[in-house]
Amino acid sequence: VARGHAERLVPMIAELPGGGKADEILVNCGPGSFTGVRVGLAAAKALGLAWGVPVKGYSTHALLAAGVFAEHDLDRACIAIEGGHGEIFVQSFAARPLRATDELRSLPPEELEPQLVVAGSAAPKVAAKSALSVKPEARLAALLPAELRSAPPTAVYGRAPDAKPNP
Repeated sequence: VARGHAERLVPMIAELPGGGKADEILVNCGPGSFTGVRVGLAAAKALGLAWGVPVKGYSTHALLAAGVFAEHDLDRACIAIEGGHGEIFVQSFAARPLRATDELRSLPPEELEPQLVVAGSAAPKVAAKSALSVKPEARLAALLPAELRSAPPTAVYGRAPDAKPNP
């Protein structure tokens, strides 16, 4: 949702069977929309506290990788999403077993080394011939192995914040 995350999320959960109550909560920690990630994390933590259930997180890049490998017979892929300030957030994954093969990085698109396959919102910028379209779908979190869906429920930043504390 482009706008209205906070207003829509909890009522949508309440409409689910049993008011959406679950034995565990899995939440996207980002990187992504500054407000969207924080609204999702706040709601997940609040519901986890209210329901007395664990809250675990996963990254946007891992979720997108799961989607790419579910739709395409690939061994490896680089996930590249828009990062703001003219940069992209990139991370590479292997398919079997699904795992990250490097750390999340923020860089200008022209600095990304050539990749065989690139997927995500920034893929057309860096790999016009091998760009795959993939959108984050929460249902794909079920495809993530335990190590990619057990992160602490805190925001993942793709780069350092612009604001700096006063000395």
